Amino acid sequence: MNDTARPSPEALLADASREGHGRLKIFLGFAPGVGKTYEMLTAARQKKLEGLDVAIGVVETHGRVDTDRLTKGLEIIPKKRMAYKGRVLAEMDLDAILIRKPKLVLVDELAHTNVEGSRHPKRYLDVEEILAAGIDVYSTLNVQHLESLNDVVARITKVRVNETVPDLVLDRANDVELIDLTPDDLLQRLKDGKVYLPEVAERAQKNYFVPGNLTALREIALRRTAQRVDDQMVSYMKSHAIQGPWEASERVLVRVNERPGGAALVRYGRRLADRIGASWTAAYIETPAAQHFSEEERDRIAEALRVAERLGGQTVTIPASNVADGLVAYAHANNFVHIVTATTRRSWWETLLRRSTTYEIIRQAGGVSVHVVPEQLGRALQGAPKKKFLPPIERNGYLQSLLYAALAVLIGTVLKRVLGVSNIGVVFLIAVLASAVRYGLWPALVTSVTAIAAFNFFFLPPLYTFTIADPENVVVLITVGIVAVIASNLTARVRAQAIVARERAAVTESLYQFARKLAGVFVLDDLLWATAHQMAQMLKARVVILLPENGKLSVMAGFPPEDVLDESEIAAANWVWERATPAGRGADSLPGAKRLYLPVKTGRGTVGVIGLDSDKPGPILTPDQRRLFDALADQAALAIERVKLAEDIEKSRLSEQAESLRAALLTSISHDLRTPLSVILGAASSLKSLDSTLDASSRETFVGTIMEEGERLNRFIANLLDMTRLESGAIAPKLEATDLSDVVGSALRRAGRIFQDHKLVVALEPNLPLVKLDPVLFEQVLFNLLDNAGKYAPAGTEIAVAASRVGGQIVLTVEDHGNGIPPGDLERIFDKFYRVEARDRQNAGTGLGLPISRGFVEAMGGTITAQNREGGTGARFTITLPLEVA
Repeated sequence: MNDTARPSPEALLADASREGHGRLKIFLGFAPGVGKTYEMLTAARQKKLEGLDVAIGVVETHGRVDTDRLTKGLEIIPKKRMAYKGRVLAEMDLDAILIRKPKLVLVDELAHTNVEGSRHPKRYLDVEEILAAGIDVYSTLNVQHLESLNDVVARITKVRVNETVPDLVLDRANDVELIDLTPDDLLQRLKDGKVYLPEVAERAQKNYFVPGNLTALREIALRRTAQRVDDQMVSYMKSHAIQGPWEASERVLVRVNERPGGAALVRYGRRLADRIGASWTAAYIETPAAQHFSEEERDRIAEALRVAERLGGQTVTIPASNVADGLVAYAHANNFVHIVTATTRRSWWETLLRRSTTYEIIRQAGGVSVHVVPEQLGRALQGAPKKKFLPPIERNGYLQSLLYAALAVLIGTVLKRVLGVSNIGVVFLIAVLASAVRYGLWPALVTSVTAIAAFNFFFLPPLYTFTIADPENVVVLITVGIVAVIASNLTARVRAQAIVARERAAVTESLYQFARKLAGVFVLDDLLWATAHQMAQMLKARVVILLPENGKLSVMAGFPPEDVLDESEIAAANWVWERATPAGRGADSLPGAKRLYLPVKTGRGTVGVIGLDSDKPGPILTPDQRRLFDALADQAALAIERVKLAEDIEKSRLSEQAESLRAALLTSISHDLRTPLSVILGAASSLKSLDSTLDASSRETFVGTIMEEGERLNRFIANLLDMTRLESGAIAPKLEATDLSDVVGSALRRAGRIFQDHKLVVALEPNLPLVKLDPVLFEQVLFNLLDNAGKYAPAGTEIAVAASRVGGQIVLTVEDHGNGIPPGDLERIFDKFYRVEARDRQNAGTGLGLPISRGFVEAMGGTITAQNREGGTGARFTITLPLEVA
């Protein structure tokens, strides 16, 4: 059975992947206000009348009365309220939809960006999860929100749309309905206030809603919808094994080959496509014969494909065992209606021996129109040099073939004289097959002729002559000859296909290993070096990679390493960077450059430039190498973008963290410096102005206040200094064998003022062994924990300090009877400047005490953790120190 008579496995897999998923219908428009939401609601109401379970996930009516009226009678799933930058915003409640699970849900504005903190950053990802749950979705989208059209729309309207969705979302939709409206009708709706409020509509009409803009956007939407429908039709044909073409749309396929005139043929195909308003593709069918093409022939193929790309066509290379089979099968599978090919000059004996490729294409074309361009099309197609009948084969191959025949004679002689075997012809067939497997068709044919002659000379009577006495031997000889020729031909074809398959497998394996290597690289320099090395190895060329640095292109990597390019080379690279098209050696632009410079692009634009150079004359890249380069460059571009995005995210995170720390530090300083300073200044000014009237007790009170607030300031500054020392790595604990009770006692005396309104409970296990620690740092740790407990424990409650030996460790705990720590903050309280949100009041403090305590404890080889007490009130801080600390 012909392969094209079977359903496409890819199409069947695509259909199978949709099983169990909901269906997505997108109402597509070319501008706001064309009526997408209105049509979606109208269709949904019709479904509800048919008995379908319909619910609204989110619909934005924008105050339009007619649209709002259509929502009446449809169940609306309440939105979820989310806090964002001091405001409360309403977002679609994805979880509520999944729990409610209607048969059909309406989700407006597919390109919407969700509020930070949502499960998915974009609404289309919410829709994908809804579809995966088996729920059908109606949604709306404007064409300017498609990622691939974003730049095109921006150039037309001078407005950059930031919210985009991948084109794959539209391509995977089960149905796309274009909501069309003439620009005049849309402008009238705008004037009538049916799109925006009057003041907004006036601005929009001056900028975005211009007749020319709307006409261009409308055409883009019509073309994109037609493309989507056409792809849908082709997919249907493939999955149902329908033999094309269906002439629903015009498509032109131009056959490119190694003969002169390929560029002229491509231009003819372009003109034909323009006349009938069709899309077109230039196809090169790669057969095993391509192994024997000369560099000149490979260059012709490459030039024809480059011309096709410059003229706006698509290009494709199709591996096949036969040109006609491969071309027609591709045309049928992809619904091409026209094939363009050219006649070729053939000698009389070539015409006699085999049919022409053009004839075979016409014979197999079926419903496809075949345009045969005569050689008289232009000078480019005339004077084509005759192709050599014999491909270039190494002389060694022919000599080895003769040796195979001689070896067959030797083996046949031994078999006949020693074992008495009479059927010696099989031995010669083996020699022919061996020659075909090793060296290909033509050496195998030489072996066939030699084997037939040797078989006749040495084994058919009369021996040692070329005369054949017995007619039966004539039949045997002819049979052996025919079988030898057929077997050598078939074996050589299989060999050629096997060689091509091995080469492709090797390239595929190299690409796979390259992809794995890139996936494990997170440093840009390593990534670029790996890319340069891989390209140099696979393309057999010298490689330089240039990326933008400080506003200009710079060489970032090369193989062999090269750091500097002269001004002309840099100019060529900059030309490529600015225009995203090839330049340099072998290209149409700046051909005088030493290297060929090619852009490295992703969907977001050009990320770099790669320069290639080699010592061989002519174009640097063959068609195969150009495809290989594109594959390598695409992988490298995605990896570069991934690394840069990771760097940008890290910079953004650090910047956000620095901004948060700066704000926290300023807030802390403004509170914890200004408050004690105000108290000190107030007490000092009172002492000064009222000195003569104050008694001794009042003076002592003012002086005590000044000292207490001074100590508070001192603690604040000490904390800042300690944190600075920790972050700079300047903390070097002086560990010494220490009695833990001495350090605890010292910390309790220092914190005496803190416990004036609390009950202190100390429970140290008797006879605790000495532990190696820094007494000064550990005292500061205990003081910070006690100070923290004193702030958050209500007056009159207990603060407990306990220590005991547990195995090979000393465990010390500080507990209070306050409100405890929210579960989500048990780790965050050790972050700099972080403080648990206030309940009734905000306690004084900088948010540095606990981070400093953890830093000191870890510097001494211990750990510190926080948890809530078992009773449900109060916090417990646990310090664990090993008994032996190096």
